[in-house]
This record gives sequence, structure tokens and C-alpha cells, in this order.
Amino acid sequence: EVLNHILVVLGFISIGFLLFLLVTSNPFERLDIIPLQGRELNPLLQDFGLIIHPPMLYMGYVGLAIPFAFVLSSLVRGQLDSTWLRWSRPWTLIAWAFLTFGITLGSWWAYYELGWGGWWFWDPVENASFMPWLVATALVHSLSVSEKRGAFKHWTVLLAISGFSLSLLGTFLVRSGILTSVHSFASDPARGLFILIFLVVVVGGSLALYAWRANLMRVSNRFAPLSRESGLLINNILLVAAMLSVFLGTLYPLLLDSLGLGKISVGPPYFDAVFVPIMIPAVLVMVIGPFLRWKKDNTDRLFGLLKTVWIGVAALFLVALFLTDNIFVLLAVFLFIWIVLHSLALLTQRLRQKSRPSSAFFGMILAHIGIAVFVLGATVTTQYGIEKDLKMELNETVDIKGYQFTFKGVDNFNYENYQGHKGVIEVVHEGSMIATLKPEKRQYVTGMPMTEAAIDPSLYRDIYVALGESLGGGAWSLRLYYKPLIRLIWLGGILIALGALLAAFDRRYRLSFQGATARRLRVKL
Repeated sequence: EVLNHILVVLGFISIGFLLFLLVTSNPFERLDIIPLQGRELNPLLQDFGLIIHPPMLYMGYVGLAIPFAFVLSSLVRGQLDSTWLRWSRPWTLIAWAFLTFGITLGSWWAYYELGWGGWWFWDPVENASFMPWLVATALVHSLSVSEKRGAFKHWTVLLAISGFSLSLLGTFLVRSGILTSVHSFASDPARGLFILIFLVVVVGGSLALYAWRANLMRVSNRFAPLSRESGLLINNILLVAAMLSVFLGTLYPLLLDSLGLGKISVGPPYFDAVFVPIMIPAVLVMVIGPFLRWKKDNTDRLFGLLKTVWIGVAALFLVALFLTDNIFVLLAVFLFIWIVLHSLALLTQRLRQKSRPSSAFFGMILAHIGIAVFVLGATVTTQYGIEKDLKMELNETVDIKGYQFTFKGVDNFNYENYQGHKGVIEVVHEGSMIATLKPEKRQYVTGMPMTEAAIDPSLYRDIYVALGESLGGGAWSLRLYYKPLIRLIWLGGILIALGALLAAFDRRYRLSFQGATARRLRVKL
């Protein structure tokens, strides 16, 4: 019966998207005038990374429909028990993993393809995928409390509804044409209006159903201020606050513009000032929660467990104080040490117990360490990265962080669907030539110019060169970048996603599903 209701909800969602295709995007509709030559695929999309990135992202979007369907089916039946909580958790983890992979791949693609040297631009469409990721992160943790303790049911229901609703919002932002973005490859106001109506129906209907059944979610399990429940509650509050800060920064300019109240631009300074301070305490609390007991704990026990860890954190942080005076890097190093030492302490504690830790536990450890790796990489490359936009004459040499860049000129080339210029830059470090970089400036048959950066990668730094315009007399404009530890950003994302998948395939979820299936078959017999 539970599965039947879930399939009905998913069926209605499928009908909505099928109508969207047939009404606004009929793939069988013929063109009035047959073109002699096609316009070809947008050059930005002619890249291997774009074969993988959108499907991964949309697997995450679509995956969030499953916990949404679990919630709606439970609200319709009026049975908010632990069955749907346990079954929806692995699906939520899988959707979260795909979202993480998709966002990570998108960041990697933007870095090497767009030629700007950045990995995240707080673009509205980037934010549209990041908001459901934040909500899905909170949902994964909230499901754990609701399943094991019967608490946070209001949180869990609203987070499941919000996650899928934000996925629809992301689709609306990409396809409606209401914003300008490097991600807006196809836009149509009619399609945007259809998705907006669908979004209103989904959000309005699910919230009305939640209001009708809210009395079924009375809080019965009390917990002390110092408990695992409290830690996870703080986690939920901070993640939702972070999502709302991104939501406001993304949609407020669009709202002002649509109401004719003027145009404003919200960029990285806003998000750095609002989003980052919210996430710092979330990261600090993240690794303390697993050490706390359910329902009630005490400070003496917690201090006894973690005093060695805290001494280690303090000692390593003192060493870091002698290595840098950049306060942002010091904060990132502190958070890295904090997460890694607490995670290792928790792993050691569990391995000493007689029972073997579950794969969900190992997945949690891996995901938390992924967060630490990401924080370190993102901060170091932002604070210590070097960018130079300059004019270079033939055989001119420029030094950046001990690397000598020598401009050897530009060659012309022609390919099947584009032509352009290819620069040659030799990079020397400590007397040895480490790379010959060949950035390109392409012109496609559609007339669209493209910059193809050349990168010499390594785990501890990237050397990045983008070719600009010809300045006459053999001189060209070039952008040279030194990016320390930037690869840790994508390594962290991969670790988070792998941790989510490891947790999703925990043996306990399979046994729970198999047991429920066996009971259903016995009832039928």
C-alpha cells in the first residue's frame, strides 16, 4: 500500500513533465522552414564535461522527488511512522550524492572551459542547484533523528517538500529566460510559465496537505540542550539559514527588476559576508554531534572523550600560526584540523567496539573529511591565488611565484567547425622547463568566440594560462594564474559524494526493505 501511494505521486509528477513536453516542447513538431544547414550545438556545450554534468545534476533533482513522494503518500494515508523514514533515507542519500557529483563537475567544467580561472561564480543557476543541495544535506540528517528517535518530523516533512520544490525552481530559472547566465542555453517564457504553474501547484498542494495532517506530528520525545538531537537541530537551522541567504541573494534582484523598482547586482561580496559566517558554526558542530548521546548528555563526559582531540587541535593550530598570518587561511586550517582529528577520533572509538561499524558510519566519516578538504582548498586558492592580466611581447618573460612564463608567439589553425589562434607559453621553475602551455582563442562557424585555457595541473597547485586578444606587433594580452591547492576543491566534492553513496548502500536498508517485502508477500498468501 505504501509503495502504491508513492508510485501514484511519482506518476502525477511524470504526467506534469509529460504535459510540459507535449504543450511547450513537442519534439515531434515540424519546422515551417527546413534549414539548409543547422546552427550546430552551442560551443560551450561541445565538451566532454557537459556530457556528464547535466545528467548528474538532474539525477539529483529527480532523485529528490522520491523522498517528496514518500512524504506526500504518508500525509495522504495519515501514517507518519518509521517505515517511510527508513525507506526514504537511502533514496535521499543517492539524490544528494548525484547533486554533489553534478555541482562538482559543473565547477570543474567552468574552471577549465570558461577561461576565467574561477571555480564558483555565485551565478543564479549555480545557486539554483546549490539550494536543493543544502536542503538535502539537512534532510539526510533530519531523517536520521526522525527514524531513530521519532523527533523532527515537522522538519523532515518540510525539508522533503522544500528539496523537490527548489529543484523545480532551479528548472524554472534555467528555462524561463528571466535571468542572464552562462547556463541559459535555451529559454522560452511559455516554458517558464508552465514550470512556474507546476511549481505553485506542487508547493501549494503539498503545504496544504502538511497543514491538514500537522496534528499527526506532535512532539513526544523531549531532549536536553546537550544531546545529539540538539546538535542535529542546530545543523538543520544553520543549513536552512544558509539556504535562505542564497535564496535571497539569488531572487531578490529578479524580484526588484520584475516589479520595476530598479536593478541591483548581488555578487560574491554579499555571499562571502552572509553565507560563509553561517556555515562556520555548522562545520564546527558537525563533528561534535556524533560523540553526543541521544536524549541527554553531560559536559564532563564530552570533555573526557574529546580533551585529547582538543589538545591536538590546539597544538597543530599553533604550528599553523608560524606558517601564515592570513586570518582566513588560519581559520580554514583550524576547521580542517578540527574536522579531521574529530573524525579520526570517532573512527578509532568505533573500531574499538565489538560490533563492526556500518557502511553508513564510514560514509559519514568520508563525507565529513570531504568537507574539510574542500574548505582548505577553497580558502587557500582564494587567498593565495595570483592572477595577472597583462600584455606580453614575443619572447617576453614574466615571473609569478617562482614560475617563469615565456611567450613564444601564436600559431593559426583551422578545424572542421572552428578556426583560431594557439599561443605557446613555456613555463620554467627552478631552472627546469615543467610545461609548454598552448591556450587557444577559437572562432566557431556561428561567429561565437571561445577561450580554451591551458592548464598544468598538480595536487598542490595549477598553472593556468588564457589567451586574450592580439594587440599588434606580435604582442598579445594574456591572463596568467597561479592556483594553489585548487584540486582539493573537487577532491572534497568527490569524497562527499562517495561518502553519501557508501551510506546509501548500507546493509541495514536492504534488510529492512527485504523484510518488509517478505511480510507483504506473507499477507497476500
